[in-house]
Amino acid sequence: MSGNGGSGTNAAHATHTDKRPNELLTSWFVRSGWSKGELARQVNRRARQLGANHISTDTSRVRRWLDGENPREPIPRILSELFSERFGVVVSVEDLGLRTARQSPSATGVDLPWTGPQTVALLSEFSRSDLMLARRGFLGSSLVLSAGPALIEPMQRWLVPSPPAPRSEPDPAVGAGRARGRLSKPELDLLESTTVMFRQWDAQCGGGLRRKAVVGQLHEVTDLLQEPQPEATTRRLFKVAAELAELAGWMSYDIGLQPTAQKYFVLALHAAKEAGDRPLGSYVLSSMSRQMIHLGRPDDALELIHLAQYGSRDCASPRTQSMLYAMEARAYANMGQPGKCKRAVRMAEDTFAEADEWDEPDPDWIRFFSEAELYGENSHSYRDLAYVAGRSPTYASLAEPLMKRAVEQFAEDDEHQRSYALNLIGMATVHLLQREPEQSTVYAAQAMQVAKKVRSERVNTRIRKTVDTAARDFGDLGEVVDLTERLAAELPETAEAV
Repeated sequence: MSGNGGSGTNAAHATHTDKRPNELLTSWFVRSGWSKGELARQVNRRARQLGANHISTDTSRVRRWLDGENPREPIPRILSELFSERFGVVVSVEDLGLRTARQSPSATGVDLPWTGPQTVALLSEFSRSDLMLARRGFLGSSLVLSAGPALIEPMQRWLVPSPPAPRSEPDPAVGAGRARGRLSKPELDLLESTTVMFRQWDAQCGGGLRRKAVVGQLHEVTDLLQEPQPEATTRRLFKVAAELAELAGWMSYDIGLQPTAQKYFVLALHAAKEAGDRPLGSYVLSSMSRQMIHLGRPDDALELIHLAQYGSRDCASPRTQSMLYAMEARAYANMGQPGKCKRAVRMAEDTFAEADEWDEPDPDWIRFFSEAELYGENSHSYRDLAYVAGRSPTYASLAEPLMKRAVEQFAEDDEHQRSYALNLIGMATVHLLQREPEQSTVYAAQAMQVAKKVRSERVNTRIRKTVDTAARDFGDLGEVVDLTERLAAELPETAEAV
């Protein structure tokens, strides 16, 4: 395309309101040492790499951006990438003064616009920032956790029907071949199978080993979502993006990056909504609920689970519904409501019994919820009840047989080593509640052996807490002294790599 034609198309995509000099962009531009012509050439080169061949920028166009003209995507994203690479830090679109606060919510918030293009843009920007900041060791430093109404109310909009997307004529500059999309069915199948593989790695190795690979794959998928694709392909890509974002959140949670995890979960829920996959959305909400329990906010956890149940009751499989009931039980346990906890445990068991009668195959993301996982979740609910009720031996005795079944089944499952470790720790805590420290140290020592194979700060932290509790309550016992020394030698506290 000719330079004149490109400039005309670019001009059609510019916003001419609020024409004041862009001091932020000017500051970054001056410090870069680039000339206007050099920046224009780099923008054009990056645009061609993205397939946006209709963009043809020149020095006059760069001057207009500095004077306050606000270009449309993908130019703000391109400029963000170019300046980020130039300075070795993340320079967001907002840092360049190219997007108003109303159009782009704060990077630390969760109240985001429920629209496809903005979901893609936010996923792309956050995953790219994550990758760059992780390399520099600053990941998560600018994020804060949301809780209470600030978290729950925006998530409730998951159930609000989206307005129909406006129909737009295909851009003739893109070309007929591009309008049909470039992804074939085998390529889409490969993307989905890669996501399955990442999930298997997480279950086997914990969140610390493959997290950056998942984030990188997510960023690649957002690039595909910004290209012209058929509607069916776009929905499948949003589903892949939702699964990858949930997994990135889960891995971040597993290694202790709580604000980062929450941001990924929120973005995953947005992508699941764009995919039209309500069961997947309910699964994302269950992960958010589990995080809230971990952070000591069971009331928020319960709100999220009820939202997940309400939104997927008519379409989720029995296995998925059983998992949601189990998480509901965990929330009630931590709220100190034994009656409601026991009812949710029974519902989880009864619903799981219907899983084999379900006509359709379960999606891969819920297949982790095996009989062993069900036993483990319900036993942890009773264990949590025991703690909330003042270390009640009655609830601990309810937890023990279920936890024992979970441990026995996970011992034969090489694919879910982290779950095995967590349930070994659970068994150790149950024996502490029953004032049986010798048995507790046996299970804690086994958990330490598994933990050394699993990059999970969550597992390590729970082992340390369990051993600390044993040392506080039974510090004179030889087995406890030996375990404490072994913990310091074999599982020292270190910063997790991400």
